[in-house]
Amino acid sequence: MQRRDFLKSTVAVAVAAELGMGKAHAKVPAHNWGSYDFGSGPTVSDRLNQGPFPQYPPDAVIPTDDVVMTTTASEETVPNFGKGLVTYITADSGTEEIKLDNIPQAIEDLVRFPLGQQLYIRPTWREVQPRPGRLQLPDYVKQVLELAKTNNKRIGLRIQMCAPDYKHEAALPDFVLEKVPKVDLLAPTDPGDIAAGKRFLANPHSRYQPRYDDPFFQQAFKDLVGQLAAEFDGNPLIEFIDTFMYGFWGEGHTWPFPNNPFPDYLTAERTWMNMLEVQLEQFKKTPLLTNTQPDYSRVGNAEMLDRTVRSNNWIRSDTIFIENEQIEALSNRPPWIAALLEQGLPGKLPDPSAAHEGISPAENMIDHVIDIGANYWSLWNFHQISAKNLMTYYQAYPAAFDRINRRIGYRVRPSFIWSYKDGSYLGLIIGFANDGIAGVPGVMRVTVESPDGKALTSGCLDAGYPLPGKIRQAQFVLPGMTDWKGLKLRAEIEVKGMRYPVRWACHQKLNDDGSLTLRPNLRQQV
Repeated sequence: MQRRDFLKSTVAVAVAAELGMGKAHAKVPAHNWGSYDFGSGPTVSDRLNQGPFPQYPPDAVIPTDDVVMTTTASEETVPNFGKGLVTYITADSGTEEIKLDNIPQAIEDLVRFPLGQQLYIRPTWREVQPRPGRLQLPDYVKQVLELAKTNNKRIGLRIQMCAPDYKHEAALPDFVLEKVPKVDLLAPTDPGDIAAGKRFLANPHSRYQPRYDDPFFQQAFKDLVGQLAAEFDGNPLIEFIDTFMYGFWGEGHTWPFPNNPFPDYLTAERTWMNMLEVQLEQFKKTPLLTNTQPDYSRVGNAEMLDRTVRSNNWIRSDTIFIENEQIEALSNRPPWIAALLEQGLPGKLPDPSAAHEGISPAENMIDHVIDIGANYWSLWNFHQISAKNLMTYYQAYPAAFDRINRRIGYRVRPSFIWSYKDGSYLGLIIGFANDGIAGVPGVMRVTVESPDGKALTSGCLDAGYPLPGKIRQAQFVLPGMTDWKGLKLRAEIEVKGMRYPVRWACHQKLNDDGSLTLRPNLRQQV
């Protein structure tokens, strides 16, 4: 896209003048994210004492302790909730993007593709609710749900209200299109936009947008979201849901068209904020992801993004080589907010001649996804989806794919384990490390258990902790215990009131449930 060029156009100048005339609006201005106050994050229940823990007078709070066990970083892929590589089953064009004759078999091959820990589908509103009243999921969506269950993978989901790559039908169902006014979008005048946006300009379903603020549309939307939430909110098969946003693919724009269907900015912003609130009210358990798309189409994207983060939901972007505003948001988001980076691999075979200074385009994009500290990255050959295409790229660049698979998201382990005795009770101080590239997208709960699995004490670290490359210490008081050896440490992540088990990302042997049995592993130093 050449959205950046829009800012230089005469249309942009006119819009900037209009918004600068003192017109009342609630627009959130662009800002640096690293120093921005988004609040303290999710509520932390049973907060653990996280120090400091001086041992010597006059500041001593615990008797002198000893490091009794350590762990080191795992070199393996460690799948957990809130992170991972995401195999795209469908995206912009539905099943037409799978260029194979046997679609069900192709879907099964994609689900089984070993690099992907999560799955992703992007059906249209028409596909999931062709008639009002209830969901009628298409066969391919039902197949993905069933295969996800049998293959122990979870699904990310977006419903499109506008699908500019669907040429055979509109994304909205007929019962909405027949009742809601539609506004024709203005054709771009910039030659660069016309050339780059040819596929959108040629599709009649891309050239108009509904009046989203129409009462009938709003009621139909609320009904749809309610039905989706009844089916998917808190569903153990669902990893996350993308929020509905304006325009193409629901990403928040209708580039290259220079206008939107609303009479003014305030109507657009109010409409989309109300629609976001509907989603937040309905999806109380499953994380929602909002795109970081700058507000090219002037519909309130910044407000939606701000509200998403303040409600402790997550964010995403549709490419890595994009506006610096998006990179700022992704890279400097609060540590408890997960980020998904969608960046399609080329839809053709790897081309060695495309490398620059020995770095291929695929390796370049992977390194930059790592740079922004993503929790998720898409496994997707742009408009040429197949497990074979993905495997071809893996075979061409295995080191790059293995590197991101080992580093993406959070990778937490109990790095230092101290033991101490204070009067009649035993205590542990544990220093948690994060060898990943992102904070914990929620709140991490740690439980100390007896050898037979009985919980002895449990509590939570602060939201987002431990941070990558840092140690977060926490105290566990164990009255009645005389020996730490044989106790087990178990971790969970709490997100929107739900708890998900976490497997420690350490080299040392774990139990089948991902917990760690404490045992001495330090030789006496001489």
